[in-house]
Amino acid sequence: MPIFEYVCRECNHRFELLVQGSAEVACPQCKTTKLDKQFSAFGVGATSGWAPSAGPGACGSCGDPRGPGACSMN
Repeated sequence: MPIFEYVCRECNHRFELLVQGSAEVACPQCKTTKLDKQFSAFGVGATSGWAPSAGPGACGSCGDPRGPGACSMN
C-alpha cells in the first residue's frame, strides 16, 4: 500500500495518506476531494523486506560510503 502526498486545492492543507486500493481520498481538514497529488521520495526495499536505515554514512548527507565529496549532493 503506497503512501501518497497531497495538497488540497480548497484549503491548501498538505498531508500524506496511506492509500488502499481505489479508495477515494479526501482532505482531512476540509473534507474536499479536490486534491493535487505530489511527487514524493520513496523507500528502496531489499528482496527480503525493507532494508533498515543505517543513518548518514561517511559523507554525512547522502550516506555515500566513499566519503565527503564522492556523491553529486556535495
